[in-house]
Amino acid sequence: MNSCSNTRLIWIKMTMAVMAAVIVMAGCATVGPDYQAPPLDAPSDWRNAKNGGLTEKKPTPLELAHWWTKLNDPVLSGLIERAASSNLDVKEAIARVNESRARLGISRASYFPTVTGSASGTVSRSSENTGSGHENESYSTALDASWEIDLFGGVRRSVESSTASLQANEANLNDVMVTLLADVALSYIDVRTYQSRLITAQANLKAQEETYELTKARYEAGLTDELTVQQARYNLESTRSGIPTLRSGLEASLNRLAVLLGQSPGALHDELADYKPVPVPPTQVAVGVPADSLRRRPDIRKAERTLAAQNAQIGVATADLYPKLTLGGSIGIDALTSGGLFNAANHSYSYGPRLTWAIFQAGSIRRNIAAQTAIKDQYLYQYESAVLTALEDVENALTKFAQEQDRRKSLVEAASAAEKAVTLAQDKFQAGLVDFSVVLDAQRSLLSFQDQLAQSDGAVTADLVSLYKALGGGWTPMSESSETIKKDKQS
Repeated sequence: MNSCSNTRLIWIKMTMAVMAAVIVMAGCATVGPDYQAPPLDAPSDWRNAKNGGLTEKKPTPLELAHWWTKLNDPVLSGLIERAASSNLDVKEAIARVNESRARLGISRASYFPTVTGSASGTVSRSSENTGSGHENESYSTALDASWEIDLFGGVRRSVESSTASLQANEANLNDVMVTLLADVALSYIDVRTYQSRLITAQANLKAQEETYELTKARYEAGLTDELTVQQARYNLESTRSGIPTLRSGLEASLNRLAVLLGQSPGALHDELADYKPVPVPPTQVAVGVPADSLRRRPDIRKAERTLAAQNAQIGVATADLYPKLTLGGSIGIDALTSGGLFNAANHSYSYGPRLTWAIFQAGSIRRNIAAQTAIKDQYLYQYESAVLTALEDVENALTKFAQEQDRRKSLVEAASAAEKAVTLAQDKFQAGLVDFSVVLDAQRSLLSFQDQLAQSDGAVTADLVSLYKALGGGWTPMSESSETIKKDKQS
């Protein structure tokens, strides 16, 4: 008996020594590639950053964070604040962040042992024909524990991946906020633009009604022919026919704005019923340099963090090539009576290490590593594409903002000239120096130029909004004020 005990003790010591040696040799080894962020390849400056009031001066973080305040429109500022707290896309993005935090907690739980407890009590009776017919009782309790030692960093890589995924979803929340605030501003600008165009159309309609009444009176007095009256009439009705289209556009813009605020279509009609001009952009706009913009853009941050998360997954897959060491043990009590649960003689226990190693898997582990590596390559290309798209967005926004201002200047001159032409044409017509077609052409031109000017007023401001969006502006204060993120920081 003594010999058996000694032999068992020797085997236990040898096993523990082997396991200790494996742990020492493995140390803190973490298999798989260590992540290195790809270089941010950006030009030294923007190609179109010195026109239309644009400067290469670096905008302050606060300036980008609250870009809408540059438009000096309290109504717009109020709508943006409401959208940030009630928009459904933002709420969905916050829920994704919460999910990622929970999944990170699940990954970190693998660092620690698992302990499970169980208890049971049964009463059974066998048949008299096949057994004793007696009633039997049995009771048992047990406590089991196991702990997988992270020898080769599989768990560490999993936590690394979950952490990067959380950061990617936080960047996604910021990206949703950037898009939302720009969409709110653009929809609001559409509302004001349609209102301005309606005012222009209604003013021209009134003037053309007066012209029609004048030509009709002259016809009845025998001073002109019926052709002049019909020409004035179709010009009037042509202008009138465009108003329903403008009203439909205004209705759609108001409905879109309400939905962005998480409200039902029609909820903002009374609030925005008063016609107001399009917000005027500032005379100077700081855009900084490309590298700063790329670092700020949350969509690029999201792509980079997604790449980092997938890089760690290669390590998770690689860890399956190596042995896994689990320390386990259990203690329990088995008794035939409830009172026997307190009898030391009925106690049992077991403990010891367990080493497992996937020796043959027909190449599936290495193929999984290859698959995870290929996925990482896909995310790398997506990141590089996001960088190029960001540069394209900013360059296009810079060009549109500057060029639209030049277009607007020409439209201002054209509208002014058309207004004078209408007055001159009417005077000459009444003096009998020109026929009525000259008046019609002048009125149509005036309406066209004034309508284009109203659209250009909106386009200039909308292009500035698109520029701030391309620069990645609008997300810092919203992410910091998010209730979810506040609670996480406090905890």
